Amino acid sequence: MGERIRIKDIAERANLSVGTVDRVIHGRSGVSKKSRMRVEEILKEMNYQPNMYASALASNKSYRFACLLPQHEEGEYWTEVQNGIYEAMANFGDFNININLSHYDPYNYASFVQESRRLVDEQYDGILFAPTLPAYTKPFTDALKQQCTPYIYIDSNIVEEPALAFYGQNSVQSGYFAASILMMSGQSPQEVVIFRKKYEGIIGSNQQERREVGFRRYMQTYHPQCQILELDLHVMNEADDMAMLNQFFQSHPNVKNGITFNSKAYIVGEFLQREKMDYFNLIGYDLLQRNVDCLKQGGIHFLIAQHPRLQGYSGIQSLCEHLILKKSVNPINYMPIDLLTKENIAYYNIR
Repeated sequence: MGERIRIKDIAERANLSVGTVDRVIHGRSGVSKKSRMRVEEILKEMNYQPNMYASALASNKSYRFACLLPQHEEGEYWTEVQNGIYEAMANFGDFNININLSHYDPYNYASFVQESRRLVDEQYDGILFAPTLPAYTKPFTDALKQQCTPYIYIDSNIVEEPALAFYGQNSVQSGYFAASILMMSGQSPQEVVIFRKKYEGIIGSNQQERREVGFRRYMQTYHPQCQILELDLHVMNEADDMAMLNQFFQSHPNVKNGITFNSKAYIVGEFLQREKMDYFNLIGYDLLQRNVDCLKQGGIHFLIAQHPRLQGYSGIQSLCEHLILKKSVNPINYMPIDLLTKENIAYYNIR
């Protein structure tokens, strides 16, 4: 490792004061053009690499970040994303970052448009958000690019409108993997069912739709003879869901394998437990407490986890590294596709 270059050394070589050199290095005013050019020339000659962490602390500049997430209830999937954001805000608090957290209705595209326009008008230094459909996301990202505002995707990626970074699973591959597990554990059944949650025909998640694409791709490739049934449950009416599930299984008594691509697998899992249908092989997503309870009690056979807390934390960390520490950021950051059962859930690190 080379000898550390001190500001004092640079000042002596430039025949200038230490204060003048310090102002140039940290981008402050009060330096003549001639002196600034002289210092910059010497910095290049000496291959000086500033300590960006120390520079950021010394600058005393504040940064305003915005986070836009789907509306949710406490304890649902997005709660852990928010916990990761809060953790990052605490850990990077020395950099004077302030975070405005807002939400949109994932089943109402106009809600996303309204909230995104507000964030554009408020002109933040960086934005972290979970995108909706590309048609509604593109006007937002176009406006951010025009403002030169860096943005991070979490949960789902829109490759046509690349962000500074993306944190989340490869959704298509995740669905493909889930199909292979379902068919292997179900001993190649002739019928499977996909349980969805919809509101007026809207699923409300790019990621869920892409998981289904991957699932169907695997099924078409390896099990084209298997019939894929569908049951669309309600978003906000669990009582109706119970009636719909009961009717479905009465009409399809031979179906013994199914999957849901949203985070509320417990709705089906709890029904299966009440009806003592422990023979039914159900795969779900995410470690909500009710999902985990169903997994332990046999209502769900497999859960696929995707580290939501890490997604939120890493998104804020990337904005700090890019804007404050001037570091390069990896553009694609896939979360692992972790398969959990009642036998290994106790040993899993949710973080």
